[in-house]
Parts: sequence; structure tokens; C-alpha cells
Amino acid sequence: MTPFGDDSPVYVISVAAELSGLHPQTLRTYDRMGLVSPGRTSGRGRRYSMRDIVLLREIQRLSQDEGINLAGIRQILDLQREAEALRSEVLRLRALVEEMGNELESTRAVAARLARLKNTPESAGGAELVPIRQTSVVVWRARGEE
Repeated sequence: MTPFGDDSPVYVISVAAELSGLHPQTLRTYDRMGLVSPGRTSGRGRRYSMRDIVLLREIQRLSQDEGINLAGIRQILDLQREAEALRSEVLRLRALVEEMGNELESTRAVAARLARLKNTPESAGGAELVPIRQTSVVVWRARGEE
């Protein structure tokens, strides 16, 4: 097993070209267009990660098999990155909503306990408690999103 992850920029352009099945000049073109952004050495040499190579293969598939031009591929990749960022944000917000719901339930439990204590003989003459009304948290989801 390699000590490097999928994002580790370890492959020089000739190896990346061989692994992706593309010409090195094609990799340079894709880099200039911003379709793939390989890491750089201190001498500015390109270093590709396994994730970059998988992306290069996908770009080639979209171009050759699907007949999509490079501008269309760039748009597809941008939308895929945006969708992934939005999925991550949705997961983060769902966790936050769940946490807030748990806090709300805990607060309601404390309020109910305080209300019960208020009605005991020992609490006669004590300060008044403010009742807690029922509230709800609503999460909006676009159609088709689950």
C-alpha cells in the first residue's frame, strides 16, 4: 500500500500521461484551461495525483464518448464541484438542525421539571416561571432532493 493518498501530487507529466492515456501536451492544455490543476514543484514542474488522473480519464470520456466540447466539460466539472460543496453544506446544516433540536428538547425537559417544581408546596411564594410554548424547526428542501 502506498503511503500517499489520492490527492498526493506524485506523478510527473509523462507518467500521468501514460496512466491517463493522453498525450503530455493534452495534459498541459487541460491545465492551462483550468480543467485539471496539478500540484507544482518548487521548480514549477507539474505533479499529478491519482485523483487528477481519474479526472483526466473522465474528461477524455466526456470528450470522446459523449462528444462534449472542452467548454461544456468545464461547465460540467464546475457544476459537479458546486453540487459536491452544496451536498457537504446540506450535511453540515442537517447536523446543526439536529443538534439544535436536541438542545430544544433538553430545554423543554428542564422547563417542564421547573414547572413541576413550581407546583410543589415548598415553592409557594417563589418567583414566577415563564411558560415555554411549543416551537418547530422546519427544513426546506428543493423538489427531488432527499
